[in-house]
Amino acid sequence: MLLSSIVQIPHLFLRHSSTTPLRIRSICSSSSFIKMASQDYTFGPYKIHHNEVFYSTDLSYAMVNLRPLLPDVGITATFVIQYREVKRFVDLTADETSDLWLTAQKVGRQLESYHKASSLTLAIQDGPQAGQTVPHVHIHVVPRKGGDFKNNDEIYDAMDEKEKELKEKLDLDKERKDRSLEEMSQEAEEYRKLFL
Repeated sequence: MLLSSIVQIPHLFLRHSSTTPLRIRSICSSSSFIKMASQDYTFGPYKIHHNEVFYSTDLSYAMVNLRPLLPDVGITATFVIQYREVKRFVDLTADETSDLWLTAQKVGRQLESYHKASSLTLAIQDGPQAGQTVPHVHIHVVPRKGGDFKNNDEIYDAMDEKEKELKEKLDLDKERKDRSLEEMSQEAEEYRKLFL
């Protein structure tokens, strides 16, 4: 199929006929990054730079985290986020729920292998009393290795702390250990290669 015969319709699909949509990602792998670079991303009230995003579908996207969750073992939690800004999990549509979890499954599978991990923690903090500081549904995807926490459930305290730090970072100008956009872009580029 010649690219000159393809017409773009609302930035999610390409068509080569009036009845057969093709995802941009299925045409060529570099098209995926072009789509991601042209996409606007938000996480609650915050704008996300496209270089932080390493995978996307029509309803959700995956991005690297501003702060490593487990820097000592080289593991960064990633987020899978719904495009539509929805505060609570129960307010997602059935299609959004399915896409969010299927994306988390795909991202988790690739990152577990990439980090030579043996397990995954997939978590949603649904509402402020559950530790959610950014009011936008997202799944934490964390590859896990034996001994990464002294007590396994400490990961939930660590996620709570990172969420609080993120909120403080965005609200206050104080000393912090944020990664630079360049560092996050490099990590996202490595992760993008997993989905070609």
